[in-house]
Amino acid sequence: MSDFDFQSLNLALNQEWIELDLFHYGLATFSPEEFLDAGLGPEYQFLIEYMADQEVGHAEMITNMLYPYGAKRCQYQYPFNTVREFFDFCQKLTRWGESGVYGFLPHLDSRAAAELLINSITTEARQQMAFRQLEGLFPMAVWFIAGIPQAWAWTLLSPYLVHCPAGNPYIEWQIFPYLNVTNNPTAIRNDSKAAVSTNVSAISYPGYQVNFQWDNPGKNVSYDLKYQTSSTAGPAKYALWVSQLNATYTPLFNIDTENNYASTYQPGGQVFGNNTAPTFNDTMFVALTDDNPYVTPYNLSLVNPHVVAGPAIYQAG
Repeated sequence: MSDFDFQSLNLALNQEWIELDLFHYGLATFSPEEFLDAGLGPEYQFLIEYMADQEVGHAEMITNMLYPYGAKRCQYQYPFNTVREFFDFCQKLTRWGESGVYGFLPHLDSRAAAELLINSITTEARQQMAFRQLEGLFPMAVWFIAGIPQAWAWTLLSPYLVHCPAGNPYIEWQIFPYLNVTNNPTAIRNDSKAAVSTNVSAISYPGYQVNFQWDNPGKNVSYDLKYQTSSTAGPAKYALWVSQLNATYTPLFNIDTENNYASTYQPGGQVFGNNTAPTFNDTMFVALTDDNPYVTPYNLSLVNPHVVAGPAIYQAG
């Protein structure tokens, strides 16, 4: 197996482990009454348990592919205190898990490994949609699901790993400085109920002012503080929005380089022009860059040398 394939699969395995832990953690943390308040009876709770069981299979499959060097399950931390916040984090984490595999899948040297990952990631795509439904969101508000590079997926995953077994292989992908959308639209509503579909198809709009705060590089992060954030980029000039088939740059303004603060406006547009789907919707990605090089869904990683911070999940719908 090539080093590229090993490192890609190692990252994917760490993603599967946190999903397994997360789904079980949510079920163990909240009472049946708390789930009922969010519209989830025993049948829905069993669905979450079954999704955890799916992750057992996914983790075993990748462990077998990497045998005997596969990572073991770690200890994690989670940013939620309520059932609805649990669903919200699940639909975000499964989004970058899904998109993170799409980003490297066509680049794998092993076509056999790619086929096996397709068999698992198509299941995870269903999980992401299901968690949107459990949160009371429109289940799929886009025509296409974007892929992201491994460094983007690892940047998003890394804050939630606290401690890992000493024998776990080092995750070699870059971690960019963390990016916070300080006024990120929220999908969490106290009165939301689980539903197959709702009319909550967008919670932001083109022209919405988006505010960013980001870290400097060189911060020790992730499990056992074994990793350090890094960036080769210059000062931030653009926000890069990745959604569906598009990578779109918008200029930053109100740039404060001392406090790492800036703003931009959410872009608009449709995927294929008038009367087609809005490009920027659903659970998507935004990063800050120092330049605006042309990239495609296949070669998005070419922007990595220009990433100042991020990505962050942006909740457009």
